[in-house]
Amino acid sequence: MSSANATLRIQDQEITLPLIVGSEGECAIDIRHLRDQTGTISYDDGYGNTGSCQSTITFIDGDRGILRYRGYPIEQLAEHSNFLEVAYLLIHGELPPPSHLRRFRQLVLGNAAIQQSMLHHFSGFPNNSHPMAMLSAMVNSLGCFYPQLASNDRSRELAQFEEAACILISKVRTLAAMSYRMKRDKPFIHPKTNVSYCSNFLHMMFSEPYADYVAREEVDRALNLILLLHADHEQNCSTSTVRMVASGGANLFASTAAGICALWGPAHGGANQAVLEMLQTIHDDGDDGTKFIEAAKSGDKQKRLMGFGHRVYKNYDPRAKILKKQCEDVLDALGLNDPLLDIALRLEEAALREDYFLSRKLYPNVDFYSGIIMRAIGIPVDMFTVMFAIGRMPGWLAHWKELAQAKSPIHRPRQIYTGHPARDFVPVENRPDP
Repeated sequence: MSSANATLRIQDQEITLPLIVGSEGECAIDIRHLRDQTGTISYDDGYGNTGSCQSTITFIDGDRGILRYRGYPIEQLAEHSNFLEVAYLLIHGELPPPSHLRRFRQLVLGNAAIQQSMLHHFSGFPNNSHPMAMLSAMVNSLGCFYPQLASNDRSRELAQFEEAACILISKVRTLAAMSYRMKRDKPFIHPKTNVSYCSNFLHMMFSEPYADYVAREEVDRALNLILLLHADHEQNCSTSTVRMVASGGANLFASTAAGICALWGPAHGGANQAVLEMLQTIHDDGDDGTKFIEAAKSGDKQKRLMGFGHRVYKNYDPRAKILKKQCEDVLDALGLNDPLLDIALRLEEAALREDYFLSRKLYPNVDFYSGIIMRAIGIPVDMFTVMFAIGRMPGWLAHWKELAQAKSPIHRPRQIYTGHPARDFVPVENRPDP
């Protein structure tokens, strides 16, 4: 808390409000008692300029294109770390010493299997179910199999938090792989115990009873990087949802299931799917991207550039820079010559060169290249948002824990009512027909 204050004048009333200054210099006016003092509230449609909490997990500076987990630059973590180590970092606040990392990895990798009785849940879904619907339902159901970890007794849950977190990080990919195979009438594949987190996931998705799928090193690395880069991103829609649900006392399984539902929307987790669909449409039209760019610049709403611009970043998304190089490496390793990548590069070149895009700060974001990488790996479009959910799970867990430890009050936003003023009820016989 800063010793500085802000002064607010409302008609003839003047009040002093304290300022809160974050460790990176961010400044906020503390209005928690504004309604009690003045009878008024603040209005911020979409919460775009509202700080809903104080957090030590992730820092973003959108103007400078900075993303840090627990103080560590995303570029360093992408180069030197891996998804599970980053998951530990987000959840516990510090990079793990070797013995702690070994234990954490063992807990995650050893909890991949799903209880036999839970397998039957999938038979209740029709084959055309969206995998995100299945994933959210199954994650919520998972809590029923661990009543000691999903007791809605906050102190008890915090005491056993790491076990519950490792179960969710591990089983979310198993449930995802099972939803993929169920939709394709394929038998479920049991997880292995001697392969990496990402390779095991790909094994459960793509292996057959008569032939194991073995992920190439470049593929494992690319998927690991996608998950790492999506592990947390401050107070986005799904993370805010997890914190909102958790503030009511909901357990870890229910809260993360709610996060999955929030992520499902095309404006949030479905953005990378929209990018690939855009690139495919351009290719199918016989365009190399040139005509599409001109149409987008002319204001044609049917030619909207997906994967450019970001609600937070007003500079090049640092995650996109990392994935661009990884995208090229994966395609080279697999011997693929994807025409969609050529179109993507042409769109990116225009966005970084032409004033139309620069003046609007329409830089490529993380969704721009992640879809191409997943397509190269063989992950279908309807699973793209599921991959996002797997990656974001550690961030959701970290925020649930942070809120629970802070004993945050239940979240309850206000509103400005704009409906009818008070009016009297009219009996049905006295109401005129239109």
